[in-house]
Amino acid sequence: MEPSNEAPRGDGLRVGLVLTQFNKGHSENMRLACIERLIALGVDPNDIETVRVPGALEAPFALQLMAESGDFDALICLGTVIRGDTYHFEVVSNESARGITNVQISTGVPIANGILTCDTEEQVLARVKVKAADCADVAISMARLAEELNER
Repeated sequence: MEPSNEAPRGDGLRVGLVLTQFNKGHSENMRLACIERLIALGVDPNDIETVRVPGALEAPFALQLMAESGDFDALICLGTVIRGDTYHFEVVSNESARGITNVQISTGVPIANGILTCDTEEQVLARVKVKAADCADVAISMARLAEELNER
């Protein structure tokens, strides 16, 4: 397989989004940017489904159920965790990332991890749209890679 500089093709793919509701405004901005990019890549808007969960620690559970359903070619998890004054930031950041990775490995469904872990609100604002669009590219690229490898 040769790397390509072309944008991945999303036509015919079904994509699920898991959207965390903590820092809801940022998550919604991420959702809109991600959907815009998915559509630009050729994903039919009717083939994009969004599920909302309370926070980043709940995301892996929803991802697991979606992956096991067989209804999706790729999943994308979007949300933000902003550092506070306690150790909770590290727990949420590390455990949500571990959970997302575990779901991806155990189910074989590609998942783009778009949970931003930032120190400040300003860092979130600078990254929200770019990260969401990048996740769309990653999800579509990995779904196509999975198709290619599974055809062997």
